[in-house]
Amino acid sequence: MSPLTSKAMTLPAVGQALQRIERAIPVPGADEVLLRVSACGVCRTDLHVIDGELPAERLPLVPGHEVVGTIVARGADVRRFEIGDRVGVPWLGGTCGVCPYCHSRRENLCDAPQFTGYTRDGGYAQHVVARADFCFRLPGTLDDVHAAPLLCAGLIGYRALRLAGDAQRLGIYGFGAAAHLIAQVAVWQKREVYAFTRPGDVAGQDFASSLGCVWAGGSDAAPPRPLDAALIFAPVGSLLPTALANTVKGGVVVCAGIHMSDIPAFPYRLLWGERSVRSVANLTRRDGEEFLELAARIPLVTHVEVFPLDRANDAIAAVREGRVSGAAVLDCR
Repeated sequence: MSPLTSKAMTLPAVGQALQRIERAIPVPGADEVLLRVSACGVCRTDLHVIDGELPAERLPLVPGHEVVGTIVARGADVRRFEIGDRVGVPWLGGTCGVCPYCHSRRENLCDAPQFTGYTRDGGYAQHVVARADFCFRLPGTLDDVHAAPLLCAGLIGYRALRLAGDAQRLGIYGFGAAAHLIAQVAVWQKREVYAFTRPGDVAGQDFASSLGCVWAGGSDAAPPRPLDAALIFAPVGSLLPTALANTVKGGVVVCAGIHMSDIPAFPYRLLWGERSVRSVANLTRRDGEEFLELAARIPLVTHVEVFPLDRANDAIAAVREGRVSGAAVLDCR
């Protein structure tokens, strides 16, 4: 491999396996930084992109939006970071800054956003460019591999938890990368956490219990006590009426994924009683700064299974099949 090229795993077409390529090292624009990537988490959103459940915005594409790396070059306008700084790159890769949502401090709803690993190349690679103003400084308490899942699983989980308000009894449906992090935050906040896994997933239930959940069972089971709020991380629409049925009057169900299968019809009585349903869209930079500070203070323990970059397809398959306890992370060094 030439010193002027680097390795990446690219999606050539929707539904196809990723292919290993060598490409020229990207050159950062005036407001961008170039990272030598050390680790990149494998998020369920990557599966939605690869499978075409999110409309293809550009192909070929380098996926990955839980990126940790070291800055090796920077554009002429970048002042925030120095060469050698370790930073994280999240899903939200840029916003327009001029639409009504950006002007009202709701940049997560921007009308013309950029997304890392979706509308711009991501971190399944040895090098990536990112807008400097959308990168985060990372807590020194976590190494690169263990920091990567914070950048989407952690951030989206944190935003979902905020939308649950001060709920004391919190249900979490789908106990994967995001759930295992946000369960720790909720336990630290002295909430009761009830974990719902795939039916029959005893290992997943044991894992949830080891993190301090007061109860763990299949998603087809009712919790021993009704929930004040529920977070749904699994992309399964049928879980919405199930969660509503297990939630008290005035409670909230938060759908935390970017994609979900169709929600089946359900009787109005499940929603009645001032229950509410909300979705989470992306993140704001304020979310990221708050969460990363909190992650260092708790401190959060990320459980990871590490795959070399060349085995990105194996990591994707493991996430798809629910074979990862915690988060899958690519070692891109």
